Amino acid sequence: MNTNRLNGALYAHMISSGADHLSCYRKEVNDLNVFPIPDGDTGDNMLATVYSGADAAESDFDASLSDVADRGAHGMLLGARGNSGVILSRIFSGLKRGFAGVAEASVNDVAHAMLCGVEEAYRAVPEPVEGTILTVFSDSVRYANAHITPDTSLERYFSDLVEEMQRALERTPDQLPVLREAGVVDSGGAGLLYIFEGMRRVLNGEAVQRAEAHGTVQKADLSAFDENSELVYGYCTEFLLRLQRKKGDPEAFDLPAFVDYLNSVGNSVVAFREGSILKVHVHTMRPGDILNRCQRYGEFLTLKVENMSLQHNETDLPTVAAKAPKARKKAGIVAVAAGDGLQDLFRSLGADEVIDGGQSMNPSAADFLNAFERINADTVYVFPNNGNVQLTAEQARDLYPSSDVRVLHSHTVGEGYAAMSMMDAGVEPDALCADLEDVIKSVVTGFVSRASRSTEKDGVHVHEGDFIGFVGDTIYVNDCDANDTALQLAKDMHAEQYGVLMLLSGHDADPRETDRLFEALTQSYPRTEVIRIDGGQPVHHYILVGE
Repeated sequence: MNTNRLNGALYAHMISSGADHLSCYRKEVNDLNVFPIPDGDTGDNMLATVYSGADAAESDFDASLSDVADRGAHGMLLGARGNSGVILSRIFSGLKRGFAGVAEASVNDVAHAMLCGVEEAYRAVPEPVEGTILTVFSDSVRYANAHITPDTSLERYFSDLVEEMQRALERTPDQLPVLREAGVVDSGGAGLLYIFEGMRRVLNGEAVQRAEAHGTVQKADLSAFDENSELVYGYCTEFLLRLQRKKGDPEAFDLPAFVDYLNSVGNSVVAFREGSILKVHVHTMRPGDILNRCQRYGEFLTLKVENMSLQHNETDLPTVAAKAPKARKKAGIVAVAAGDGLQDLFRSLGADEVIDGGQSMNPSAADFLNAFERINADTVYVFPNNGNVQLTAEQARDLYPSSDVRVLHSHTVGEGYAAMSMMDAGVEPDALCADLEDVIKSVVTGFVSRASRSTEKDGVHVHEGDFIGFVGDTIYVNDCDANDTALQLAKDMHAEQYGVLMLLSGHDADPRETDRLFEALTQSYPRTEVIRIDGGQPVHHYILVGE
């Protein structure tokens, strides 16, 4: 096969094939974990993200490439999980931008869209690090683009892309010392390689297997709304609107005022603008009023209106909650935590919504959007409580114009707990966030977890099955006993310098052993108030928080 044009149907098939191919290697990508604890979830996060895009991109045979690229990218934006998933969603968001207004793409058009993907991916990360998925993608795109000739087909282009992606992945340990020390390649780059290898196989006519069950589109049950039914849930309304100069100056379009209008006639609003294109999602009882209003500003590129009573959303495709929001209030709080004890702890501190997630189970952008919608506050403060959740929370913030969403840099539950303890919603948001960031910086969080493999890191010989004690990315101790590990870690943390030391016991911790550890910490640090909480968290046997 010698393909020179990429259309919507082919692109949708390629995304789906990329997802299926990654599913065969999901565990392998998870296992490329730099840190020797059982929390590798890059494969899971990237798979959930790309399947969200594949589901959304499914379309009729004659759909334009622009339309399919937009739907696929939007699905990934909502479904993005973890930092790797967010970067992946931004790559495809860049491809969407490159394909905007294009019914079919030439090889040169694809090359341009790939460069847009590189630009968008780098913009997604505040401080880009080379030797990661960013480098793997950018190096492969520049290589493939540089080797285009007048005779280059899509098959040749994607072969060049994937072959260089493999070479770029193998170079990542030379670019990032932490990978070299752990003896692995970058997990995000590996996941990306499997996705693009699956896309390439479609062009070559090669079969791609799906390793695990995945949701399929369910047909609408028309009997769910008959001649006697009453409209209760309204219509899920989504569209792309091209702002047009003959109807006004697109640059002067007032997006905040438009969002206020949407909130006045509906809920679950997600609206953002890219250039002269306005993307809108809203649940409303009267979609016609919104559509008529929008034609004052431009014309529709795509339009979908669905009766939500039919309950025929695609399985696994994230959507914004249809539940009616609470009465508007001044401020609200969203926290992320795993484990019943930790979730109850954050609720007791005033969290309106506690999203289930954290280490090894990262929530999606849609999870945050649903929480924002349920809170319905002028200002929403978000505590991600995990470094791998930070970008997802920020992505959701950027997709939600209905509130002033402030995402704090709490990368551990200890940091989130300390900051939330100092919350004063009456303080102006900028000043409050500055104060909370200072609190976060003053907290030290240590973890005791069972080692998933043997290695040597930070001068510590780690043995598989033993317990390791670490703060951030630094391992301080390895021991066969969890309590001894925790006591040595507390010493390395200089627990005597803190007024309070919290002991959070995990799901697998024996309560009697936790009692003994609590007594030992209390005796060792008589001037420090030791507080014990049954956190119930996974992965981490104990968490020590010094503040």
